[in-house]
Amino acid sequence: MDTHTQLNAKITAVIAVTLCVAVGCYAGHDRVEIPPPEAPPAVSLASITPPMVIRLEQNADWYNLPELEAPELIIRANVAPPVLPPVASLDLTPDVSDAVAEDVAATVEDVNGVEVVELITPPDAAIPSFAEAQIERGVLQQTTWTAGEALHGAQIPTPVLVAKGAEEGPTLCVTAAVHGDELNGIEAVRRLMYSIDPKKLSGKVIGVPIVNLQGFQRHSRYLSDRRDLNRFFPGNPKGSSASRMAYSFFNNIIMDCDGLVDLHTGSFHRTNLPQLRADLNNADVLALTKGFGATVILHSTGGEGTLRRAAVDAGIPAVTLEAGEPLRLQEDAVDHAVRALFTLLDTMQMYNKRSLWGNPEPTYYSSSWVRADKGGLLLSDVRLGRKVKQGESLGTVTDPITNEQVQITAPYPGRVIGMALNQFVMPGFATFHIATEGALDNPSEDDHYHSEGIDVAVSDTMGTDESE
Repeated sequence: MDTHTQLNAKITAVIAVTLCVAVGCYAGHDRVEIPPPEAPPAVSLASITPPMVIRLEQNADWYNLPELEAPELIIRANVAPPVLPPVASLDLTPDVSDAVAEDVAATVEDVNGVEVVELITPPDAAIPSFAEAQIERGVLQQTTWTAGEALHGAQIPTPVLVAKGAEEGPTLCVTAAVHGDELNGIEAVRRLMYSIDPKKLSGKVIGVPIVNLQGFQRHSRYLSDRRDLNRFFPGNPKGSSASRMAYSFFNNIIMDCDGLVDLHTGSFHRTNLPQLRADLNNADVLALTKGFGATVILHSTGGEGTLRRAAVDAGIPAVTLEAGEPLRLQEDAVDHAVRALFTLLDTMQMYNKRSLWGNPEPTYYSSSWVRADKGGLLLSDVRLGRKVKQGESLGTVTDPITNEQVQITAPYPGRVIGMALNQFVMPGFATFHIATEGALDNPSEDDHYHSEGIDVAVSDTMGTDESE
């Protein structure tokens, strides 16, 4: 056997032995068993560190899933806690010494083992109600009148300003914003009350800048329930919300007055020339109107439910002072109202501050609103206070689609004491308020109502034309 043949034989033998060992057939030994793979250790939450995914195959035993043990949480922080100063020096026991007891009253009560300290605010720390207020002479003091309850049950305190003079005298009440959107009156009351020196005043002036707080907060003429407060006086303590509010205001404020001036403006995008609405058939009311200087006077008994009418029926001389338009502060209107009020105080011998006026204004005994017959864009041809002749053009209404124009003319000679601002109007909209010194010939039912200075109301909640 040559060398090459021997080498091949040795290689073959080595391969054969290796194969026998692999299949367990070498030299008669038993078959070699391959041990099964060890089961994976139980999976616990403590061993899970991100990122790690536990994956279960589709054929996994879903009823014997591996138990997941909650890891033990160990919080280690190297931040030392702050050192706080001792609090033993803080005395939480209320001090009820004589000096403190004059200002604060304290009670200590044990409730379920807990010491409760109740501090009672002294009564003079809060603004007193009008009925409870002790008004001092020679000072201006703020009190409150409670109008009722809001929806959440809380009472609504309404500010009331009272200036009590150093000397005895009558009580004059000045109210504003019975309609919440009438701002000129609010400013007029503020200027009046804070311009009075109570030390030089005889009697008492009660000013209520905002009677209708609900409407004022919502920039609305009406109360929250859409009722017109000036249709419910003198009110009813068992009636609607508006009627109860009117009753409270009338009995707590107005009945303390010897005279009343109720400030208003025009309504619904209308403006009014400064004017007094007064029942000139009443001698006391007529005497009251003599103190307003150069102010237009319009005879009007006032509608049922108005504050002015209710006051007169209760024996209190009352007038309505109209000036300007709603939702605006107009300097001319406010200034006229303030000057008129100071002239009234001088006439009543309550305060020596008569304002200088121009020519006396006439008294008008009837008036009516001229209405638009067509809808469209209203453009006025006259200004507020203008004297007009019968048949004179007051303005035009133009249809923006067809371009048709309809002219509005004065039905009789008179003076424009109220008018709608330029705007879009519907048929029947009251556009110009014309007053005359004489009686109207055969006034319509609608004219009669307007000559009385009230709305032709379409419901209990709203009127159409007049502010009062």
